[in-house]
Amino acid sequence: MESELFTRADREQLDRLGIPLEEVLRQLEAFRGPKPFLHLERPCTVGDGIRVLSEEEKDSLEEAFSQAAREGRCLKFVPASGAATRMFKVLMKFLHEDPPPAPDEIVQRARDGEEEAALLIRFLENLDQFAFFPDLVSSMQREGMDPLQLARSLSYGKILEHLLTDRGLNYGSLPKGLLKFHSYPEGARTPFEEHLMEAAAYVRDAQGLCRLHFTVSPEHLSSFQALLERVRPDYEERLLVRFQVEFSIQHSSTNTLAVDLQNRPFRLDDGSLLFRPAGHGALLENLNGLQGDIVFIKNIDNVVPDPLKEATFRWKRILGGLLVTLQERIHRILRALHEDKAGEELLREASRLAEDELSRQVPEIPSDSSRWISHLRDALNRPLRVCGVVRNVGEPGGGPFWVRDKDGQLSLQIVESAQVDHQDPGQEAVWRAATHFNPVDVVCGLRDFRGRPFDLRRYRDPGAVIITRKSKDGRDLKALELPGLWNGAMAHWNTVFVEVPPETFNPVKTVFDLLRPEHRPQ
Repeated sequence: MESELFTRADREQLDRLGIPLEEVLRQLEAFRGPKPFLHLERPCTVGDGIRVLSEEEKDSLEEAFSQAAREGRCLKFVPASGAATRMFKVLMKFLHEDPPPAPDEIVQRARDGEEEAALLIRFLENLDQFAFFPDLVSSMQREGMDPLQLARSLSYGKILEHLLTDRGLNYGSLPKGLLKFHSYPEGARTPFEEHLMEAAAYVRDAQGLCRLHFTVSPEHLSSFQALLERVRPDYEERLLVRFQVEFSIQHSSTNTLAVDLQNRPFRLDDGSLLFRPAGHGALLENLNGLQGDIVFIKNIDNVVPDPLKEATFRWKRILGGLLVTLQERIHRILRALHEDKAGEELLREASRLAEDELSRQVPEIPSDSSRWISHLRDALNRPLRVCGVVRNVGEPGGGPFWVRDKDGQLSLQIVESAQVDHQDPGQEAVWRAATHFNPVDVVCGLRDFRGRPFDLRRYRDPGAVIITRKSKDGRDLKALELPGLWNGAMAHWNTVFVEVPPETFNPVKTVFDLLRPEHRPQ
């Protein structure tokens, strides 16, 4: 019996974490079974899974959304727990290089084509262009150092120490949400603050209340709370709003078991089991706990300075308006279906809506109309998401695809590279044929036609996990990520993809992205 793998002490550990033994056994099966690849049928393209809206549609959708916002139905959900470690990967490499290369060696390595050396030089040459530069100056001046003078001579060691470690700003250990991204005359802003500015433009209600929810790591919760309290009065006075901001952390019950390379539970030196955070898919529990109505989801690092925000604001309202109008039609039909007021004309309307606008397959009209009604109820009564997608310009990440499940049914899905069998030439060809990219620009409808919150856990694909290789204390292991929040966690939602302009997508994945024109002072 698999359960015999776990001792009494293991079961007590599971109880403390809130993880059922049955869930751990299911995770072990996921490690030992075949890799859970999706079957890509074809990429979504314009006219085949991706909608392009006319100017007339955009205007009417904005107005439809404005009414929903005024009624206080909207909330913004921002995953903000990710550390900025990868943002500074190149700089971290040089910080830890022993012995550190001399300036002439750095120059020569760059001339020889070493990209990392060239990036270090670029960083030093543009040091005073970063929004965090004044803080760096203050930190280094306390020890009698001039960062610009050191940068001009390519003496980078002390600069990186004061930027990345707790000797100074400690940016190498902070989450992105707390870093200073953009410069303004009144001072620099963090992504957290930029999201407050955004919320005031499209989720405020008629009384000026803006609701936001950030998921953060436990060790940084107090820092986010302190930042909010420090900046809230100024932003509320300037924007004539009130912010209702909530924070949550990833539940320990969503952590997943690690295994060794033989798929046995990985144990630490003290004999206890190793559990790891399960990726952004674990945030489904946080989203579910909101009991929200209309919820916008956006990554913490996809923000721009004020002069470039208007395109983002408009498209958020457009996507929200499309969700609201679809919801109204779906709910009207579902109320009739549940009140037994559905004639053949309404059934045909419901079928067209499911097939043409929600991309759900429905059967031909059966002789037993009760079965048809039951099918339509099931197809329509689901959480709804409208996802903005941008033209693929080579950014890493997933995209929109038609996916065929094990029952032969097609559906629209956001797919990540790790979910695809790239060793299969056919699947690789479909993956490479993608025309659009997922920028995580999602608006969700989380309530049913009676106004009750859906239990979002019912609409995920529990098999859509991702298995990765990691290490702990020098020992190799395998880790399991839960179905991604906008991937497998929303696999059985109703989905609509809409093409949005590229200027609405401006992520900061590395520190060098902050040197792009869209993140520089305007």
